[in-house]
Amino acid sequence: MSSRRDFIAGTIIGSVALGLEAQTTRVQATQAAKTYTWIGAAPRKNIIISSANGIHGIDKGYEILSSGGDTLDAAIAVGKVQEDDPNDDSVGYGGLPNEDGVVELDSCCMHGPTRMAGSVGGVRNIKNVSLLAQAVMQHTAHVMLVGQGAEKFGYAMGFPKENLLTDRSRKVWLLWKETMSNQDWWGPGLADPRYPVPPDTPAMPTSSAEVWQQRIDWMTEKAARLGIEPEFRMAAIERVLNPPTGTIHVSAANTKGEISGMTTTSGLAWKLAGRCGDSPIIGAGCYTDPDIGSAGATGSGEENIKVAGAHTIIENMRHGMSAKEAGLDVLRRIVHAYEKFPTKLRYISMKYYILRRDGDYAGVSMWGGTPEKPAKFAVHDGAKRLENLVGLYPGNPLTFPPQPKDPYKINTP
Repeated sequence: MSSRRDFIAGTIIGSVALGLEAQTTRVQATQAAKTYTWIGAAPRKNIIISSANGIHGIDKGYEILSSGGDTLDAAIAVGKVQEDDPNDDSVGYGGLPNEDGVVELDSCCMHGPTRMAGSVGGVRNIKNVSLLAQAVMQHTAHVMLVGQGAEKFGYAMGFPKENLLTDRSRKVWLLWKETMSNQDWWGPGLADPRYPVPPDTPAMPTSSAEVWQQRIDWMTEKAARLGIEPEFRMAAIERVLNPPTGTIHVSAANTKGEISGMTTTSGLAWKLAGRCGDSPIIGAGCYTDPDIGSAGATGSGEENIKVAGAHTIIENMRHGMSAKEAGLDVLRRIVHAYEKFPTKLRYISMKYYILRRDGDYAGVSMWGGTPEKPAKFAVHDGAKRLENLVGLYPGNPLTFPPQPKDPYKINTP
């Protein structure tokens, strides 16, 4: 039987061993930190970059930076303007709903100075999910909350319960239900080899064009009957035929070298209930490394998740790439995934917004738009402006899924 003396001696020896092990771990961690890549320079100016829709709130974010405010507060202030705007039907209040007519919101954020992060997905009845994601970061030991759990947490934190479906968005949903709800998101997906995409897009035959116009006229009559105002009817039809995927991403950096990022969205119109795209996925829709930079995305969420786009961009910059090259490289990875089905690339809309810690920035896109209407992103470094995205390909993407699925076999209304 062990004596008390043996027990004490064993405890002392064990404590010494643990102390030596901890000391060794600290030395190893210190050595690892010394070899960890980081970009030492800070930007010469405070700077915010965002998707083009951020132009409406970017002044508010820049004002926060200029007054010495926190970089994440600045980024969220930009996104909140869109969340509060009932006329922006891709973010927050007034967002286009899922197939059940319910608005579901997603958001995530990363705070560079503390290396903290927060995320929420599939949230109903709470408008400012960018603030909710920040609350998850600040007031829980978790990173991500979803669905009813995220909503319950929001109410506990004092977020009001609100009906997010505006009268306009409800009417557009009803138009989709009456005219296109058989063209749903049940699959197969674009990456599925079974998904048929025509190899070319020939000019629509005159007869088919006439049938197409008949369908537009039919939908216009239904839009009028639903009470959609005349000046918005064609825009409503466009949203029904080509489900938008609008999102806002914002990255902000100050002259101290502090940097943060956020992304918020109502997701894909007419989606299946519970669908989360890339926006609430840290590493896909948004990623910030305070040593390197911040990046975020809008567009084809499913494609971006599969390449962990924002994180991959940061790693590219860690290995010496410029902001522009880091983003273009990730776009090429998506292209590589479709090398056996290159025509499917026409249906992928993917945009990245990249801000390196030293102030180097870029916006890149799978499709750069046309010379008459190039794709844009927003920048504010003391001067607010829209700049052209760098396109991997010229032109505009087609909408996925193609609506109707076979444009040459449109049923006459």
